[in-house]
Amino acid sequence: MTAQKGAAFLLKTGDGGSPPTYETVAGLRTTQMTINGDTVVVTHKESGGWRELLSGAGTRSVSVSAAGIFLGSEAEEAIRAHAFAGTLDEYELSFEDGAKIRGRFLVQRLDYAGDFNGERTYALQLESSGAVLPA
Repeated sequence: MTAQKGAAFLLKTGDGGSPPTYETVAGLRTTQMTINGDTVVVTHKESGGWRELLSGAGTRSVSVSAAGIFLGSEAEEAIRAHAFAGTLDEYELSFEDGAKIRGRFLVQRLDYAGDFNGERTYALQLESSGAVLPA
């Protein structure tokens, strides 16, 4: 297994088509993905004092956070529109080795910032709705 470039870890938005075409969110400097899983504990008196978990149970979700420089791209405008409307959209995460993960996400948070002598930046938080699967 070889190391992969962080710059090649991309977040892309869907265009609303069927099937969707994906456009890279421009200006990102950082992208992070977290796969979450709730545990279902099935420990009982005969577990010998050790916790036991139920495989395949619980709720799974994916959280994505990203931050970068605002460039006014169509993808950034789509994210802002979905943040204001509270609507879901198709997103894709792609990696340098060609692996891709796709699913529907809600813009849970969108922040903008800018100093008087610096660039305008933004940060976003996406939360999955439904299955997030390899493409």
